[in-house]
Amino acid sequence: MTSVVERLSGRAPAFSVEFFPPRDEADELVLWRAIRELEALDPAFVSITYGAGGSSRDRTIRTTGRVVQETTLVPMAHLTAVDHSVAELRNVIGWYAAVGVRNILAVRGDPPGDPHGEWVAHPQGLTYAEELVRLCRELGDFCVGVAAFPYGHPRSADLDTDTRYLVRKLRAGADFAIAQLFLEAEDFLRLRDRVAALGCDVPLLPGLMPLTTPRTLAKTVELSGAPVPPAVARRLEPWADDPVAFRRAGVDLVTEMGQRLLDEGVPGLHFYTFNRSKATREVVGRLGLVPARA
Repeated sequence: MTSVVERLSGRAPAFSVEFFPPRDEADELVLWRAIRELEALDPAFVSITYGAGGSSRDRTIRTTGRVVQETTLVPMAHLTAVDHSVAELRNVIGWYAAVGVRNILAVRGDPPGDPHGEWVAHPQGLTYAEELVRLCRELGDFCVGVAAFPYGHPRSADLDTDTRYLVRKLRAGADFAIAQLFLEAEDFLRLRDRVAALGCDVPLLPGLMPLTTPRTLAKTVELSGAPVPPAVARRLEPWADDPVAFRRAGVDLVTEMGQRLLDEGVPGLHFYTFNRSKATREVVGRLGLVPARA
């Protein structure tokens, strides 16, 4: 199976998309509609998330298996250390290898129930993401990614400390990193500069989510851990009660941010989709990221 790094090494920048596993049959129909709609645009890879505390492990595994067996897409499976023993992690990694998955995003994960709660390692588990990276490397020929935080992980003391932890994960054997959400291109570019200053040149992918509703804006704020920048507020807040205008302004804003990042030489853009495809298709189309054959 093709690796994420191979898919990102082409002459032209690429895009990738992230889905979460369905909770029920209705969700499954929505997810697979989005997968099929985006498959035609040939994303570099598709990412399947792993719920907090491993809560959606079985659904993640099943969905990833279907992507392998039923589509032309390159899947990347998430793997978290939360509430898993090393034996359980080995089992999941072995299953991925057995079905042909070669791309894994290795994250420590947040405590179940309260993302900001106290981290408690499984008695027979792992404590750090870099340990999970090494485990994946030990068990097969995997292309391994890790998470990056433009504003720093909530548990990091400061940005410099957080950057050093990121570089440790990368040097433990990770091939690339995907950034959590941010609201201004400069926030990602400063992260990239900090990593480069430590002598690390592993590919970093910015994570974007089309801002189609006030809810998606609120979710971006929640996931990024940073408030809405004044410039973004000025663009979007006047349309809070006008769904059509808000969507137009939000998609314009994310498209402009994506173009700025492409101009700065990023290898691709990673889109968080909420299992919907329309807005992502709009943005990648406007940015010229759809291959001619699509």
